[in-house]
Amino acid sequence: MGSDARALATRLADLDDAALAGTLAARGVSPHIGWHDFFDAAEFLLDPVQVDRALTRLDRSELIALASGSAPEGGDADLLALTDASQAPYDAVADRIAVAAASHPDAFTAAVRPPASTPAEPRSAAAAAERAFTAAGSLADVLLACLHAPLARTGAGAVSAVDRRRLTDAGAIAAPDDLEDLLASAADAGLAAARDREWVVTDAGVAWLQTPTPERWEAIAEGFRASLPRGIRTPAGGFTAPSSWPDAYPLDEDWPARAARQRRIGTRWGLFDPDTSSTAEYPWTTQLREGGRADAATMAPHLPAEIDRVYLQADLTAIAPGPLAPALDLRLRSLALRESRAQASTYRFTAESLGAGMGEGETAASMREFLAELSLTGIPQPLDYLIESTASRHGLVRVRADDASGRTRVDSADAALLDTIAVDQALRPLGLVGDGDGLSSRVARDAVYWTLADARYPVIAIDGAGRPEPIHRRAPAAPSEPAPTPVQTYERLLTTLRLSHTAGGEAGWLERELEQAVRARAEIVVVVRMPDGTERALTLEASGLGGGRLRGRDRAADIERTLPVSSIVSVRAA
Repeated sequence: MGSDARALATRLADLDDAALAGTLAARGVSPHIGWHDFFDAAEFLLDPVQVDRALTRLDRSELIALASGSAPEGGDADLLALTDASQAPYDAVADRIAVAAASHPDAFTAAVRPPASTPAEPRSAAAAAERAFTAAGSLADVLLACLHAPLARTGAGAVSAVDRRRLTDAGAIAAPDDLEDLLASAADAGLAAARDREWVVTDAGVAWLQTPTPERWEAIAEGFRASLPRGIRTPAGGFTAPSSWPDAYPLDEDWPARAARQRRIGTRWGLFDPDTSSTAEYPWTTQLREGGRADAATMAPHLPAEIDRVYLQADLTAIAPGPLAPALDLRLRSLALRESRAQASTYRFTAESLGAGMGEGETAASMREFLAELSLTGIPQPLDYLIESTASRHGLVRVRADDASGRTRVDSADAALLDTIAVDQALRPLGLVGDGDGLSSRVARDAVYWTLADARYPVIAIDGAGRPEPIHRRAPAAPSEPAPTPVQTYERLLTTLRLSHTAGGEAGWLERELEQAVRARAEIVVVVRMPDGTERALTLEASGLGGGRLRGRDRAADIERTLPVSSIVSVRAA
């Protein structure tokens, strides 16, 4: 272990900050660990418990290579600091490999080659496309809900039970357990991000909502493949057959469950057959698995045809006789509430839904123009009247920031409406007080706006120039600061290690080796520089180190020796 520790410590010291931080991150080292120098780092990384943990990160091929005494350059074994510069495992690692091979011999044998895939039947391909279409619709509903209000996360990272129930009741997801898989797909494709204790939609996610279903699927499929771990990826950039996934990381007890989840997500998006014993493969999956780009061209004929027209009814509903094109659906849902979600969907217009659309920048004219183009039946009179009456009331309450006082002003031409707002118990948290002919609050303008909007008052926000300004409830899609890099995460620890290496130099390495030998009462060979300048090798059983001197028993001469550390040139295991 002594020579291993020095070799690893030396190798770690030679790494640049990015590579060293990457190794520490890969091994799961706490940034607050109390190391003093690279020898501490090497001893920790070569500890049997830590080595065993690292071995679970290796795939079957790397385990087999390590057991044979080497590993492919650039693999996880190298990143995890399990091999030396020649890619051979350190002795401490080889010892743990031997223990693992004795207890899990099957982990060190080649996996059984999976059966060759066969083309899927048309009915199976159509069912897979239907699953992908349904998943895209569900994810769109989840992202839209997240745009309205970010989804809360528990301390364990799961979405809160309240938000799960809200999405289930709204029909966005069929079952609460579906939500985590959909969000995982969104995160892999860069459409949503987990920020602190909530999920938020990214700019890419907003753009994704506007795209047709085939393009939506392509983004998800590319993200899915990119998220797969290296052990099930191929050199060509594709991935191995899903039937082989459970055996990819044989020492990781958690891997089979993770592999099953990856397959379940792929099945949801029409990549795999639900029957795990099936060898059927869809043409769009074959291309992706072989390393080609995701291309929904072969899936498109199996997808339901998207429409661009609806029937507007006199009962203030809109009937879409098929799946509405996503961009049209998105805008229609900014003006109406969707009551049913199926191949034929129903939307209902209300004063509140139209007012919400106006709050996002719509006007009576823009709504009429959009609905006239969308409708196969024109705009019914009741809907036209509702648009007119809602527009006439919209903006009766105006909210603006007063820079002079630092407060938020609430004004209205309707004095009776202001009186109602002043005594509304639901608005008490705003702390509204009379201020001239209006009201004012210490709460920020946007918070006042949304509180009034949620209480269904016809409110608009005013900018500094006195113009109406659309206010979007969507939280910023990304953290205000980018996620820290490994170098930033381990900055303090890296500084400590670099300073100790500079200060200690070669003498520091030597002293640490001697300390380790004494601790283990190991037999070592020390090369000592004699007073006449010659060098002499002595084999000692190290027994003590202090006062700048090494004590040990010279078994060849059968005497106890005490050597000045300053005279010791090198040390190695006997």
